Amino acid sequence: MNDKLYSITELAEEFDITPRAIRFYETKNLLAPQRAGATRVYNYRDRARLMLVLRGKRLGFSLEDIKEYIDLYDADRSRTEQLAHLMLVGRRRIEELEQQLEDVQTTLQELRTIENEAIDSLREKGIDPEKAVADIKAKLVAETA
Repeated sequence: MNDKLYSITELAEEFDITPRAIRFYETKNLLAPQRAGATRVYNYRDRARLMLVLRGKRLGFSLEDIKEYIDLYDADRSRTEQLAHLMLVGRRRIEELEQQLEDVQTTLQELRTIENEAIDSLREKGIDPEKAVADIKAKLVAETA
């Protein structure tokens, strides 16, 4: 299995990305396929690197962080530096996500407060808030039709 070669189309289809994305990762030196004439061919190592790139992107790591992590594999076969690097960027990403979560929770609370104030104001005017929203939705639909 380790000697299987993949075309750019095969990898793109397997990982549900475009060949252009794969070529972009090549320009960032994250992948280095072999050439068979003018055709790119990827081995199991390239495929594994692509999996790491896509996982890193999904987790929100920068391409620079991903490249450093992948490059450390070649530089340190004990993986000590690689694992320490992963911990460092992982912790940094956790902090970023926790801050984003806090910001989202604050925004949601503000929006709920605004909504409740609007509901109270409409009720004070003797207007059913849900009917008012339905009327506005209908008006917006009619305007866009």
